[in-house]
Formats: sequence, structure tokens, C-alpha cells
Amino acid sequence: MSDHIQRNSRTLIAPVIALGMLVLVFIGAWMWPQQAWEMVQFVGFGLISVAPLVLPGIFLTAWIMASGADAYIARAFEGRVAYTVLAASAIGAITPVCGVTVLPLMAGLLAAGIPLAPVMAFWLSSPVTDPAMLATTAATLGIGFAIGKTLAAFGLGLWGGAVTSLFAKRDWATNPLRRNRIVGNLSQCGCDGPVSFDARVWKQADRRLIFMNSFAATARLILICLIPAFAAEYALNAVLHPGSLSAYVGKDAWWAIPFAVFVGAPAYLDGYAALPLTRGLMDHGMAPGAAMAFLVSGGVISIWGAMAIFPVLRLKPFLLYLGLAVTGSMCAGYIFGWVS
Repeated sequence: MSDHIQRNSRTLIAPVIALGMLVLVFIGAWMWPQQAWEMVQFVGFGLISVAPLVLPGIFLTAWIMASGADAYIARAFEGRVAYTVLAASAIGAITPVCGVTVLPLMAGLLAAGIPLAPVMAFWLSSPVTDPAMLATTAATLGIGFAIGKTLAAFGLGLWGGAVTSLFAKRDWATNPLRRNRIVGNLSQCGCDGPVSFDARVWKQADRRLIFMNSFAATARLILICLIPAFAAEYALNAVLHPGSLSAYVGKDAWWAIPFAVFVGAPAYLDGYAALPLTRGLMDHGMAPGAAMAFLVSGGVISIWGAMAIFPVLRLKPFLLYLGLAVTGSMCAGYIFGWVS
């Protein structure tokens, strides 16, 4: 599968899910009109409640893309390994770069000879959260959960970079990329040189256009994901009784966090859609630590993320990536469950 097909497939998955949910809503409205109207009200109030925190996050994401700040990410990978891992983890935890769109940058950096350790740190931390995701998480699950998720992304990057640095002299670590046409295409488009930075995005027509396009695209993505997710949360609350999941993913179940990582994360589709569903699961007994492990691991080891990474990395770096993502996500879940 080519990178173009992968990106198109990932871009289409959210609208396809939304269309399927819309069909189900119409069927439900025909069969249960009263419940359908209550679901519409629930979704509407949900969107209104998260809007004050989500809109600033969307604005910040659009500004980062329009100002050219994203082009300076590569500079964090220059220097000593300890510094680059620290910087890459911090930048990855706050920049709006997801698992698939980060591929050209990562392939370009690796092809240019940047060590695997800082690249791995950024690759692990970047899909977990960003400004818009931080705001949406705070609005949906609370500010404590949002801060915890951001710290988990940073810690995951540090964990991945530190462990990867131990294998820095291995052949598969110094040459982690596969030799195929996909890698060649990604390497060519990953780092096209620095783009000038200008915080005053409103002064240039091209930057204004980038800002408006990025703002509209991010807002559309969030709406496409949140509307069916709020509807699913309503359905979840209607079907399950409070505490019904406590025996499976509750605080007293020792397997709750591993279960959330190994079972829930591979089926994870989108971070925004996962937030209302996670809130519904927590209302019905899911432990906070298991919820955090699910959200963190879902961002880095979902089936879509794995499909995108496997054609790019050789087998050993790919297995290392999966191992670091799984162990780091479980640690995040245990730590968050302990402090919450």
C-alpha cells in the first residue's frame, strides 16, 4: 500500500464512521423518536459544553501551522542525545502532529542521519496529544486528565528515547529504515528545508490561507468525531448501569490496565472520538488508570498507526516501537491510577 493510499484511507475513516452513525441515528429516530430527540439534545449540549475550551485549541493549532513554527521541529534533533531526547519529547507532546502525518518528517530525519533515539521519542509522544486535543480532553474528562495525558506523552517520549539510546550502536538502530519506494518517497518530502517563521500570520495572504484551511480542517475533524462519539456515549449510558464495568476494568481488577492496552488500543480509531466514550466508560466503572492507558496507547499503537509505521521501519525497530508503546502506556496508566 502506498503512502498516498494510506493517508487517503486514514482521512476517509472518520467521515465513513460518521456516515454510519448518521444512518443508525435515522433508523433509531424512526423506531424510537423520543429517544432520538433526547440523543440530539445530549449531543447538542455536549458540543456547547466543550466549545469554550476546544476553540482556543483549534486556534493555536492553526497558528502553529500558519506561522511556520512546525518547521522548526527538526532543530530539536541536533545535538547531544540526552538533550535531543528531552527536546523531542517536549515538542512532540505539544505539537499538532499525528501518527500518519509525522511519517514524512521522521523518514526524512532518519534518512538524513539523525539518531533513532530522538526520532523515537518524538514518534511516541507526538500522536498522544496536541493543543486542540488538550483542550478537548480538559472539556470532556477534566483538566486533571488533560494534564495527565500531556505528561504521559512527555514521559512516553523520554522512556522511548532513553531505551532506544541503549541500542544506538546496533546496525538496525543506525539504519532503521527499510529500503523500498515508500521510504524513498517519504524521505524526499519529509524535510524540504526550513520555512520562515512569522507570528503575525494575518499580514500575509498565503499564511492567512493556511491558517483558515488548518482551522477549518481541525474544526471539521473534531465535529465529525465528536458528534457520533457523543451519540455513542448517550447510547452507552442508556444501555449500561452505573458500575456495570467495574468487574472488568475497575480499580479492583488487576488486569484492568493491561486489558485496556492490549484489547482496547488496537481498535482505537480517533483520539477525539475516544474521549466521550471514555467518559461514558468511566461513568460505568472503568478505572481512571485504565482509561489513561487506553487513551495513551490508542494514540501510538492503533491499527492505523501500526499499518503506517510497519512499511517504513525494519522489523527490529518496529518491534521496539511497539514494545516501548505498550510498556510506556501501562506505566502511564498505573501512575495516573496511583495519583488520582
